[in-house]
Amino acid sequence: MAFSGDNKTRIFVLKLFIIGVCLLYTARLFSLQVIRGAEFEAKANRYAIQSVKIPAARGEIYDRTNSIPFVTNDEAFSVEIVPAELPASRREEVFQKLAEILSIRLTDIQRKIPPSYYHLYQRIAVSTSASYLAITKIAEHKEDFPGVYWNSRPIRRYLNIGSLSHVIGYVGEIGRDEYKLLFNKGYSSDDVIGKTGLEKFYDGTLKGQDGYLRTTVDVKGKNLAGEAERLEAPVPGKKLVLTIDAAIQKTAEKALGNRMGSIIVLKPDTGEILAMVSYPWYDPSIFISSNSGEEYLKLLNDPNKPLLNRAVQSSYPPASTFKTVLSTAILEEKAISPKSTITCNGFLEYGGRTWNCWVHSPGHGSVDLQEALANSCDIYYWTVGRDNLGVEKIISYAGDYGYGRATGIDIPGENAGFIPTPRWKEESYRERWNPGDTMNLSIGQGYMLATPIQVANMMAMVVNDGVIYRPHLVKEIRDGESGALIQSMRPEIVTDSSISASTFKTLREDLRSVISYGSARVPVSTKAVMVAGKTGTAEIGLKDRWHSWFAAFGPYEAKPEDQVVVVAMVEASNLWEWWAPYASNLIFQSIFTGQDAETAAKSIGLNLKEQHLRGRAE
Repeated sequence: MAFSGDNKTRIFVLKLFIIGVCLLYTARLFSLQVIRGAEFEAKANRYAIQSVKIPAARGEIYDRTNSIPFVTNDEAFSVEIVPAELPASRREEVFQKLAEILSIRLTDIQRKIPPSYYHLYQRIAVSTSASYLAITKIAEHKEDFPGVYWNSRPIRRYLNIGSLSHVIGYVGEIGRDEYKLLFNKGYSSDDVIGKTGLEKFYDGTLKGQDGYLRTTVDVKGKNLAGEAERLEAPVPGKKLVLTIDAAIQKTAEKALGNRMGSIIVLKPDTGEILAMVSYPWYDPSIFISSNSGEEYLKLLNDPNKPLLNRAVQSSYPPASTFKTVLSTAILEEKAISPKSTITCNGFLEYGGRTWNCWVHSPGHGSVDLQEALANSCDIYYWTVGRDNLGVEKIISYAGDYGYGRATGIDIPGENAGFIPTPRWKEESYRERWNPGDTMNLSIGQGYMLATPIQVANMMAMVVNDGVIYRPHLVKEIRDGESGALIQSMRPEIVTDSSISASTFKTLREDLRSVISYGSARVPVSTKAVMVAGKTGTAEIGLKDRWHSWFAAFGPYEAKPEDQVVVVAMVEASNLWEWWAPYASNLIFQSIFTGQDAETAAKSIGLNLKEQHLRGRAE
């Protein structure tokens, strides 16, 4: 189809118009980007969005009833410096004055604001726990502190938690290496993070979400008139409700007294920790003070190791508590009839040496399995372990009970303990395993090591017919503002043994005999509840000192959901008094009568004050 002359003219005009518009836009873009580009870039550089962080409050921590607070937050002051606002001629002077007012080291400020930061308009916190008096001094002489600002921020408040310090832990300023690891998880260089205990294990839960006040500023960091501020409100961290029973914790604390050691009270049917005491303990509040570094060094250099949670981080020979494992193996393997007897004369000649039972001549006499466990006869277990079971079966049953591996408790730094094996000895000492090693292992001595939490799990497995639940310290996680339930911790099975129920039934009966007529009949005197358990006295090479163990459960014959497991461990560093079963007796009396520690002690004939003075650690 042919186009008329008019149509050709219209098309030509349209093309010219389009080309003209394109040329116009091209010229405009060229002018903006090339001719005036430097001008606009300079203008853009004059303005920036400055963000001032509003720290979120860490989540609070409460007891199992959600009514008794262990950790809350107070308001403190954060002192911050904008390095670029500090005149170069006055920088060191300002640093020095701030260090004096804030009672911190000059080097701490210089470390946080190195020369490579001098050009920054970002606020950098040099103190996160400044006092009101310090802020007042700075404010009164503001002209002497150019580039120095302050704002309020939440600070941890530990409410006289005493022996719970190891469980809860403490917080501190994030370290350089920690920041490198946590940068991608939303952490800032001036954050406060959990360093130990639950504060560390649940740091991401407790942390909360910081808020920000965003303001448009010029190149000097000054607010631009007419520009609105934008506020992003902080969101507090989530709240932890612990499994800890505050009353039982206090009783366990007083039962242990000032003896180096630990006590654990456990619900065997869930793995909930009702109490966990480790002595000596420390005050976590010192880590948020201005001289926290010095206080930390004192604790670190203390020979009594107050930073160590002995309940989960220390391992010891389990001694005769391990005879519980041997008894299980004997019954399940039918290694020897439970009614067969072995004669104990108080000593045993073997391997060119004399092995002495803890009861010397004339010994325990003729004992069967129940009597051997009740009276903790070493001769019986040395003989059966060496001649009837053998090292491989002992190792296998110890593994079934969870020895030699971490329990998985929700607290950092757990010790896995140790089960020695023939292969390990050959590789470590270039020596073959011998029957004497098997004899030592049979009574929980030699190279064998266990933590108190592992011993507690052992006794829980006996109660639960072969089931062990992962021990844990947090019961619930709740919203930090509304308190609404977010997560309830469910019992988690970590071991479900194939050992027969009949074996555990017989074993519980034998453990009851330890209290009814055996080695613990005197110290475990409570009438409030029937207790079953096992004593242990670990040799560590001293003639007058031994580790004192007692692992028990009660009420005997009750359902697991109605029972508690108590494990007490008192180190040989204390004056010898075989305190572990006495401490456990006090705890059982208190729990099943509702009495406080002092009343319970009086009920069972203990003078708690006198006993603690007598048992004071050297």
